[in-house]
Amino acid sequence: MTTPATPIDALRPELESGLRALGLDAALATPLLDYLALLARWNATYNLTAIRDPREMVGKHLLDSLAMHPYIDDIANAGGALADLGTGPGLPGIPLAIAKPGLRVSLVESNGKKVRFLREAIRKLGLTNVEAVESRIEAFDAPGRFDAITARALATLPLILASGGHLLRPGGVLLAMKGVVPADEIAALPAGWRVREMHPMRVPGLEAERHLVVVAAA
Repeated sequence: MTTPATPIDALRPELESGLRALGLDAALATPLLDYLALLARWNATYNLTAIRDPREMVGKHLLDSLAMHPYIDDIANAGGALADLGTGPGLPGIPLAIAKPGLRVSLVESNGKKVRFLREAIRKLGLTNVEAVESRIEAFDAPGRFDAITARALATLPLILASGGHLLRPGGVLLAMKGVVPADEIAALPAGWRVREMHPMRVPGLEAERHLVVVAAA
């Protein structure tokens, strides 16, 4: 009988190749595969993500989350703080925390079963730079605490700012992971906010268009 670890570890070459393509150390594959194995095991029971196949998770979860890593280097190098809003099973927050140990990450999630998974993942992976916060985003009482907030497929830019903008310190930024350029969302940004930068991102193994939208106070 094949053990669950066998198919996960078979994904190592693909993940290592993707990490190198993103300019990251291939050695990160080991903790990332540990996270993936835990996610796949919990997902079988608790339905944490709609993606069921671990091979698909490599590109659509791990590498997609890590594609934004160059844009958080300054924050991580300064020991800064990132809030991952509506993180679900920890995406992109956990892969980023693994890749950037200097980054302090708060995983904000209102779904109790997902928070239980996050706390187990933090414990099992020994992620001392990560905390899981069970809260609705708008109710998270940490005003001005974060250098950046991020969200992956959570909501529109205006809604992310309405619910989580209070978390940013002066000069902080929203790092929003999007597919095609969200022109309508950008046009609807609330007063006092502007797009500071927009970066096309290439995710190894994925053909889909991806952009990182950096929003700051005007």
